[in-house]
Amino acid sequence: MVNSGLDLRCYFVTGAGPGADVVDRARAAALGGAGLIQVRSKPISARDLYHLGREVATAVREVSPTARVLIDDRIDVALALREHGVAGVHLGQDDLDVRLARKLLGPEAVIGLTTGTLELVRAANEVAGLIDYIGAGPFRATPTKDSGRAPLGLSGYPELVRASKVPVVAIGDVTAEDAADLAATGVSGVALVRAIMHAPDARDYAQRVVSEFERGHRVLNRTHE
Repeated sequence: MVNSGLDLRCYFVTGAGPGADVVDRARAAALGGAGLIQVRSKPISARDLYHLGREVATAVREVSPTARVLIDDRIDVALALREHGVAGVHLGQDDLDVRLARKLLGPEAVIGLTTGTLELVRAANEVAGLIDYIGAGPFRATPTKDSGRAPLGLSGYPELVRASKVPVVAIGDVTAEDAADLAATGVSGVALVRAIMHAPDARDYAQRVVSEFERGHRVLNRTHE
């Protein structure tokens, strides 16, 4: 793991919607304790992603000195936004190789990689020194992103956690109600899209995710004593 201080417990991935609402929800999620915020609003042009990413990074920086903002897929946009406080990029299996991403973005950048099967986790281990975490999903089937992979459910995560050389983040229709049970599987965090995008109060919802994740983590620690 390159960046050892990341807080992955509540990871907000933005969804489609009016830019002002996305920015407001990113700000509120950061206030509520979201440690990572990924700017993803497909379909979106590189230019629009740049402007949205800049606004999100500015808003998050104003309320949280520790939360990190990432750009989905686009290394070029992430690189262009480094001066505005964007920390890095999250890459899918079909995006540019993480070796190139690390070379372009530098040693301090945060880089995540999508996985979801044992085979993909083992492949990610080959570049474990270049990435900070892997996303693994879907936890449940979700309309947000069709990966073509079968849902993992709770039972699918312990094997992936044991196999991975970097922290694992669960994603795929995750809600606050799932956070404790997922934490007990050994994952380092949960990523949420619709749950926070549709929450009446994004700050309160993020706080609840963090609290529930900590509750599940305590259960995990007790089982290992």
